[in-house]
Amino acid sequence: MAVHLKFDSGTLVATEKPAGHPHLDELLVWDERTRLYRAPAHRYREVVLYLKHHDIAFDDGARRFERVALPLQKTLKPFPHQAAALSAWVAAGCTGIVELPTGAGKTILAVMAIARIGRPTLVVVPTIDLMLQWQSVLETWFDQPIGLLGGGNKDRQLLTVTTYDSAAFQTEFHGNCFGLLVCDECHHLPAPAYQFIASGSLAPFRLGLTATLDRTDGGEQTAKSLLGPVRYRAAIDELEGKYLAPYDIRTVHVELTDDEQERYDYCRGRYIEFLRTSGVDLSKPDGWGQFIIRCHRSDEGREAFACYREQRRIALTSSGKLEALWQILRRHRSDRILVFTEDNETVYRLSTMLLLPAITHQTRGSERKALLAAFASGELPVLVTARVLNEGVDVPDANVGVILSGSGSVREHVQRLGRILRKRPDKRAVLYEVCTEVAAENRISERRRQHRAYQRVYS
Repeated sequence: MAVHLKFDSGTLVATEKPAGHPHLDELLVWDERTRLYRAPAHRYREVVLYLKHHDIAFDDGARRFERVALPLQKTLKPFPHQAAALSAWVAAGCTGIVELPTGAGKTILAVMAIARIGRPTLVVVPTIDLMLQWQSVLETWFDQPIGLLGGGNKDRQLLTVTTYDSAAFQTEFHGNCFGLLVCDECHHLPAPAYQFIASGSLAPFRLGLTATLDRTDGGEQTAKSLLGPVRYRAAIDELEGKYLAPYDIRTVHVELTDDEQERYDYCRGRYIEFLRTSGVDLSKPDGWGQFIIRCHRSDEGREAFACYREQRRIALTSSGKLEALWQILRRHRSDRILVFTEDNETVYRLSTMLLLPAITHQTRGSERKALLAAFASGELPVLVTARVLNEGVDVPDANVGVILSGSGSVREHVQRLGRILRKRPDKRAVLYEVCTEVAAENRISERRRQHRAYQRVYS
């Protein structure tokens, strides 16, 4: 009797299962509720290959995709690292993750993979801006309508781009419609709300793209289990000069004024004192959440939290930092400069004080598009942002970056460096890290420098 396979809301189900196959018993588990055998949809490839290898008859009613011709509209000459990445991915069965720096051509690598696989493809991206950017690129290379799912769009095509948020809700309905799943910025995938995008998809072919897969919570293992291991990686310094712009990294140390130092010491002392008496260990996964809970149980705790925010504000937005930023802007008045901060409040403060255009997640799409166009043309030489330009959005004309404040995340700062490394003739990029001479921010700076691209420091 043949095994009948079906897709059911993000799972693979089978009406029956032949006896005497222990591995198949592990893959397809009996579901007493529906009286069917069931597996996560991403096990589809493994189940089908097992059935074929053991000559077990089966009826595949699960997938809703077939092979399709997807020729490129023009000749594509990949860089050596792109060709090597594609070869490594294909040799591994067309599954897995590729780590390439921002500006190294991850989108073109995906274009080559789509043409090579020849299956309906779903590309998942973090933002609507990036979704539209991918649509434009795919329209350039393929003579196909490019579907969009997200941002009010509900157009599914053979080649479709969607956001992580939209895909998380729609995978149960179209998880059997695509043979290739491309997850751009795939370090987002391990988030609990997004894992179902991959686990609920039948796609036997999978490509994850990222500049830095590592996560502080160890979630990279989840990404590897859903997409496949890292098949190829190239570092920024390996591609610098020929495929990425050469760059310098400069650290600018600033001191607090006497008044700022006095206020900082007071607030940090009150915050640390409460932290110690609370018994909370911030190094534990739930440490910060526990600290917030303790802070809001008493007036003393609420004061401690206010002091925490104040000492942090002083360190990240001191008057010395603003003066350093002003000097950098004067020094690079003929360049295109991106200024990165930790939060939107600082973005708007800088925008108001220095009359600089700002982009945050609150900026409307039409305004953001106009600002980026003006930046590209040179009409606006400076943009201030928090995190929305960390990844994805193409700003090839930027050649100076200023990190005024940020987290200790290695990924965040490698992404920010990547924003200014797109290759242009005679371009040399400079990244400034403006750092207040206080212990807390020095530790942040040390943590985010744990990457080879940041090891070169120029005084």
